[in-house]
Amino acid sequence: MSLVDQASQIRSGEELDLVALDDYLKVHFRSIDSDKQGLEGEIMIRQFPGGASNLTYLVSYDNQEFILRRPPFGKIAKSAHDMCREAKIMQALKPVYKDIPTIFHICQNHHVIGCDFYLMERLVGIIPRENLPDELELSVKETRTLCTNVIDKLIELHQVNYKTAGLSELGSRPDKTEDYVTRQIKGWSKRYKNAITDDAATFEEVIQWLTDNMPTDISTCIIHNDFRFDNVVLDPEHPLAIIGVLDWEMATLGDPLMDLGNSLAYWVQADDDKFFQSLRRQPTHLEGMLSRDEVIEYYLEKSGLVVDSFDFYQIYGLFRLAAIIQQLYYRYYHGQTQDKRFAHFVQAGKYLEQRCLTLISNHKSTGLNTGLNTSNHTK
Repeated sequence: MSLVDQASQIRSGEELDLVALDDYLKVHFRSIDSDKQGLEGEIMIRQFPGGASNLTYLVSYDNQEFILRRPPFGKIAKSAHDMCREAKIMQALKPVYKDIPTIFHICQNHHVIGCDFYLMERLVGIIPRENLPDELELSVKETRTLCTNVIDKLIELHQVNYKTAGLSELGSRPDKTEDYVTRQIKGWSKRYKNAITDDAATFEEVIQWLTDNMPTDISTCIIHNDFRFDNVVLDPEHPLAIIGVLDWEMATLGDPLMDLGNSLAYWVQADDDKFFQSLRRQPTHLEGMLSRDEVIEYYLEKSGLVVDSFDFYQIYGLFRLAAIIQQLYYRYYHGQTQDKRFAHFVQAGKYLEQRCLTLISNHKSTGLNTGLNTSNHTK
């Protein structure tokens, strides 16, 4: 079995039009380099297993291969899954944040596969999904190094000068009178309520607590908004080294602690309860991995940021995750997708609501301030 992440059979209902895509790609690549033969042989398409949102395929020819990214099938929100935006962000960031695949082509011709899509470089490597490959035998010390190397990539992103990168308008919105934290709480609360189903948790108390306890933005930087182990690529020859960061769909300008809170929502550690363990999508349970508290301490120490309590950001991250999975469940509930992975997401949402409520209760019992130490944001 190969350590390298492999594509496999395409999921039912997520097939692409091979004839139309093949015709389009052969014409396109012949036109941009008339001195070469272009794409040779028959097209072959396989799908990567990860991803519950945008879909990722391996498109192969005899002499070339690409990664194709497209939005999910079924009805989606007008502003969601903007493939052109994602690709353009990656193009702009590539010169200043090297661990991004090269974008080869952006297609807005819906006659090809029925939607916008883009092609990018395939980074051949290991993606740390739910479990590391059996062949990757890391010691406890090596596991810890891998963990801190991943966190370092997030810190590195947050330190990129977005003005130099030409991304000053990345987070541009008409309601700029409101800061990022305020927009996120309002926005995700609205999205959750719009996606609620009769069998879902209400999150009313959680939404009210988040609304009542919003801190001011600690700073503004480029944030990934979905930074997880299964969105990084490891060098197969040196598996503690990261050669790529993937999935830039939700990248924007915003508060770095909100970004870290999003990441921690997926951080299932070894001593978590069985239900949370069942939701684990990355190998953060392994001996040597930092706990959530250790991640916060490590990040704050290396970034130089100071916060009185991180509770708000953890609760926000869990609520945002619940909103994301409720949106996916809504599509399944209403027959807009046949993806069976979404069938039990409503139960996950109910669990996340209780997890938020427990954190809120614990926070109240400590008597700590929720927000930032506004007099000293940095060391």
